[in-house]
Amino acid sequence: MDTLLTADVAAKTPRFRRKSSTYVDAIHDLPERSEMAPAQLYSTESGRLFHSGKIAIATVGLPARGKTHISVALARYLRWLGVKTRVFHLGDYRRATVGPGKDVPDDYFFVNASASSVLLRQKILRKCREDIYHFFNHENGQIAIYDAVNPLATGRRSLSKEFAKNDIKTLFIESSCNDERIIEENVRSVKISSPDYVGWSPDEAVRHYLKRITAKIPHFETMEEPELNWIKAGTSSEEDSYKTDAILSEKGIGYAKKMTETLIKHREGERQALIDKGGPTTPLKSLTVWTSTRRRTVETAQFLHEAGYRIRQRSQMSQLNPGVCEKMSEERIRLQFPDEVAKHEADPYHHRYPRAESYHDLAVRLEPIILELEREQNDLLLIAHESVLRVLYGYLMACNANDIPALSFPRDEIIEIIPASYTNEATRITIPDLPQEIISPSPQDIQIPVPPSGVVSPMNGLGTPQTVAGTPRLGSTKPASTP
Repeated sequence: MDTLLTADVAAKTPRFRRKSSTYVDAIHDLPERSEMAPAQLYSTESGRLFHSGKIAIATVGLPARGKTHISVALARYLRWLGVKTRVFHLGDYRRATVGPGKDVPDDYFFVNASASSVLLRQKILRKCREDIYHFFNHENGQIAIYDAVNPLATGRRSLSKEFAKNDIKTLFIESSCNDERIIEENVRSVKISSPDYVGWSPDEAVRHYLKRITAKIPHFETMEEPELNWIKAGTSSEEDSYKTDAILSEKGIGYAKKMTETLIKHREGERQALIDKGGPTTPLKSLTVWTSTRRRTVETAQFLHEAGYRIRQRSQMSQLNPGVCEKMSEERIRLQFPDEVAKHEADPYHHRYPRAESYHDLAVRLEPIILELEREQNDLLLIAHESVLRVLYGYLMACNANDIPALSFPRDEIIEIIPASYTNEATRITIPDLPQEIISPSPQDIQIPVPPSGVVSPMNGLGTPQTVAGTPRLGSTKPASTP
């Protein structure tokens, strides 16, 4: 098959695209033959790399929420691994069906569209799905990514049933964003450069596209269908949310400064005490700071960076994912998920709430951190969410697994863990003169350990023991929680 298609054929046939050069992204190219992908470790006679059968990944979300970006990123990674994957952008089929330089009817994007617009949409959908079936049945395809809005629960159920009749498993990925600034930036940087807006002025194109979004908002239904397989991803404008990556507050900046001053003063005091005992006048071991990649933890380390300390960001140190329980009160969790609460109380370490991580999941994620921590020769300061500190403290101090979810780390303390030949010792370094609202001690009532980002767990804890035995020798480690 000749892949250097004419512009007319390419416009009318989204399944085939012009072959890319070295300077053009080839993610949408049609491979001429079965080729080893760059990261493919092995191949099979069938050409499929796993035995899960045919899989359709369908995007869900309002326009300008990043669905196409997610679709292409997934395809790029899967194809890199050698999984035969293709993206089917419904917008390409709309443009190919309507024809170059032509536009759809004014009510095409509206839910209450005219009969002619509905028939046009059905024709476009039918062509797209025919190409998906052709990809699976005649091109040995393994994963098809269906890039469309898919706004209604009834439509998603119908799509899943239709694919199931053709022996195709369906996974939905919802991309959401409620930050108007990000949405408008996305429209300006991406959407108005699409073929839909050739010849339009930027401001006029933005207004038209935002009007298109507004038309869909009243009718969009977020993914909640329990019988379907789905994942939610996205960003939020809420500052106190797991999904968002908010900056450090003014009070948090003040905390970071006092924490830095306290730590430096403590280290100088340790050095002076060593000299007073007749020790050498050489400097203490270098201090390295590890933070998560979240902005709050990075900004908590800003004054240490200014003081000349080395800062390393570690993605594995992000907080435990609270799932659907984020920002829910204990009362609401107990009313809405009584069975889950019972399971959690029976095994708080291994239990996970819906769409959440368990502490065991978090511990597995932190394994590379623990291995590198074992090899670290310098002193370490760990700045992370309390859920991460619980797991790392539990490792260093050999805590019982069921005790880890209840460990408490008030923000007015830096916990210094000092290795010894027989046991590790934990001591507290008090950060003075902090406002009470910054300290946020855990209340006494038993609650669910799934706090939102930047808030300490409401669990009452075991406290931080002065000395606990049983951890092998490590470099000095000082956990600090993030405000």
